[in-house]
Amino acid sequence: MTLTDTYTLANGAKIPVVGFGTWQSADGDEAYTAVKAALKAGYRHIDTAQVYHNEASVGKAVAEWLAAGGKREELWITTKLWLQDSSEAAYDALLESLKKLQLDYVDLYLIHWPNPAPFRENPGYEARNREVWKGMEKAVRDGLTKNIGISNFHPHHIDALLKTATIAPVVNQILVNPSDQQEELVSYNKAHNILTEAYSPFGTGKIFSIDSLSTLAAKYHKSVAQIVLAWSLAKGLLPLPKSVTPSRIAENAEIFDISLSSEDIAAIDALKGQAGSSNNPDEVGF
Repeated sequence: MTLTDTYTLANGAKIPVVGFGTWQSADGDEAYTAVKAALKAGYRHIDTAQVYHNEASVGKAVAEWLAAGGKREELWITTKLWLQDSSEAAYDALLESLKKLQLDYVDLYLIHWPNPAPFRENPGYEARNREVWKGMEKAVRDGLTKNIGISNFHPHHIDALLKTATIAPVVNQILVNPSDQQEELVSYNKAHNILTEAYSPFGTGKIFSIDSLSTLAAKYHKSVAQIVLAWSLAKGLLPLPKSVTPSRIAENAEIFDISLSSEDIAAIDALKGQAGSSNNPDEVGF
């Protein structure tokens, strides 16, 4: 397996098994340099979002890579919808993201959160998600995105969306790492042919304080980050590691020679709660 190996989504699309995350990468030199380093290291899957406010920097790095001879069809670019609440607004938001990214289309467009605070009153999140999904489906028909999906959705949010969706979500991007494995949600995704993408695979850095992971890393002659990413792949997840340090970006790609034993996978599974947990999407403050 390599960075260009893929999972096959429910609709037949091929998505690279590891993506490069850009959450908390500042717009400007930081995000631009990080994405440039990721592309140089061999990543072909880049994840950004409207609310990250770094799409222009991501787009600059991608545009330079393409200008140097890279092929658009070899890339997978994801972005996400923020707090829009109508089909037209969802569609227009993607047009704006495409402009910043300097692209004609993205490979995946996600609803970032299912139930932000502004939509908890009447008519509620179900009506909001139904409307923005219509705009996202139109974006698929118009060629602005190849695929559509969701992020931070729990089963009741997905059940509600599926009542009216004519295109099923192919991905649910959620926080998954050894400290919060969200097993029930991952199982639900799998049962509905939805691939689980794992953001914050390092728990925004908190997993590095777990001593047993350092012990495992030494056993395999790898870094803690590499061990956690190998665990994620062993679970059938698609991890989205983030770094702004070129050496670590390259190091995080060197994971495909790791074969964790079943005992070591079980030891990592036992680390629940040791480095924080995900936010309840029905209670987030934004």
